[in-house]
Amino acid sequence: MPTATVSATYNSRIATLPMRKLRPRVLSAAASLLLAALLPSVAIAADWSAAETELAAKIAAVAGPGAVALNVVKRSSLSQGEFEQIRSGLQTHLAALGVQSVGPEQAAATVQISLSENLQSYLWIAQIEQGVNQLSVVMINVPRSEAAAPARISSGISLHKGLLWSQAARILDVAVMDGTPTHMIVLDAGQVALYRLQGGRWQPEQVVPVTHTLPWPRDLRGRLVLRADHLFDAYLPGVFCRSTASTPLSLACAESDDPWPIGSEPVPMNAFFSPTRNFFTGALAPGIGKQTTTAAFYSAAALPREKYTLWLFASVEGPVNLLDGASEQTAGKLGWGSDIASVHTGCGSGWQVLASAAGESDRLRAFEFPDRDPIEVSQPLEFAGSITALWTEPNGTGAIVIAENPQAPPEERYEAFRLSITCGQ
Repeated sequence: MPTATVSATYNSRIATLPMRKLRPRVLSAAASLLLAALLPSVAIAADWSAAETELAAKIAAVAGPGAVALNVVKRSSLSQGEFEQIRSGLQTHLAALGVQSVGPEQAAATVQISLSENLQSYLWIAQIEQGVNQLSVVMINVPRSEAAAPARISSGISLHKGLLWSQAARILDVAVMDGTPTHMIVLDAGQVALYRLQGGRWQPEQVVPVTHTLPWPRDLRGRLVLRADHLFDAYLPGVFCRSTASTPLSLACAESDDPWPIGSEPVPMNAFFSPTRNFFTGALAPGIGKQTTTAAFYSAAALPREKYTLWLFASVEGPVNLLDGASEQTAGKLGWGSDIASVHTGCGSGWQVLASAAGESDRLRAFEFPDRDPIEVSQPLEFAGSITALWTEPNGTGAIVIAENPQAPPEERYEAFRLSITCGQ
């Protein structure tokens, strides 16, 4: 029977306001120095004022004059002083257009403004909700200087992989139940196999068939989820299986269109999987704020923030879509493949996204998201073949990677790895 060691190994694998003219006069040297020092901040203030005017005009065009509940949130690298300045400026410009900021109980509409950014510009998004009317969104791009661009995070994270298991049949997912003894569950197209760790090797304990009536789609995918009140659930296209609470293992499988879990604690999320294809339809449950749909996608990753969670979806069409509960954006040309997952490591900002590369599906890299643009923070972690599955582990601190190794003997063609991250110095 194929076996594998469990010791970890390391591998390197998207107009400014005019200033009032001064009367010509001779300036003292001290006054000249003072003016020179103030000019940059005056220019910045003019930039904010122009942007505030533009966004206020767009909001007023949608909301019309009246009382609104205004909420401005900072989701960028703006300083607190700049944020307060912009918030005050927006209120002033809106008031000049007849849009008054009042308490929620007095408001006829709600306006939420998010001050976001990417590497090239600030992105200000206003979400306007009026009674039962459809939600409206307006936005502007505010150019930023190079000096204002967020600093690049240095590569200080290392990716590690430990081989868990290899076999001839395609592995869909693996779950490790740490304990005494440690157990491992392996899901493939025909069965669920339970193994026990003994003497540093996985020993077979039980095999239970996965029953189904309809044929599997060509590119089969599956998901294992550990549970508190029973051992695990298994999700396959159009099929749901529930295990017993203890061994000896028993599995009850039935046709189902229930959504699959795609998140982990502290950000659970479910999504509906197409029963005849190899991707998620884009319908989410319960959703991200009021956003309950996105484009069809292969995989997803969550990045918790202080006041919201940024979700990334590797869409079937190629781009990565970003949802935060208030807006949906499409990231630039990231060059990512179809497999992404997030991990909570405590390194850097605390959360990282693992992503395969388009055209190089045998590599994973770790990325951080200061806001809406990723910054690579690790060397690539290489695999001997193409990655076929990538899932975040239940505790959120690691991931399971499945790869097809064409160089391995036929009985060990599919390999399952447990992936971890260590922080740099």
